[in-house]
Amino acid sequence: MNYKITEIDPSEYPHVVDLWEASVRATHDFLPEEDILFFKPLILNEYLKAVELNCVRADSGKILGFSGVAEGNLEMLFIHPDQAGKGIGKTLLDHAVLHQRVEKVDVNEQNPKALEFYLKNGFKVIGRSEVDGLGKPYPILHMEFEPEKKRNQVLNA
Repeated sequence: MNYKITEIDPSEYPHVVDLWEASVRATHDFLPEEDILFFKPLILNEYLKAVELNCVRADSGKILGFSGVAEGNLEMLFIHPDQAGKGIGKTLLDHAVLHQRVEKVDVNEQNPKALEFYLKNGFKVIGRSEVDGLGKPYPILHMEFEPEKKRNQVLNA
């Protein structure tokens, strides 16, 4: 399927946070409820405005998945659970790599599907941290894009 990438208006942030929460609940089963509630206002009030946001929308305009990029880092990539496996994440990642010069991403070690996704799409693990950026006990895998591998994937697609 061919998806169109669009920007996200700040007025849509509450919808983006709802999608983030649904995605996290479906994919981050290691996060306790108190941490989801801890991160939710940070996402809304700080993190979304700190990144360049893009999304894939349904024909109705509803956001199906979104990405956030800052300084060559893919800071967020979340897909609504109902839309998982339909190519939305790959579309957003390809856009981030090819048009936003993304070279790095951090992945929760406890999220093996995300790790597999990034490995399959041209990233390699280059490091590990025992805690996340806020010092919480969630090991993070630091990944870097392998441009030669990705270029070959794009050329052969």
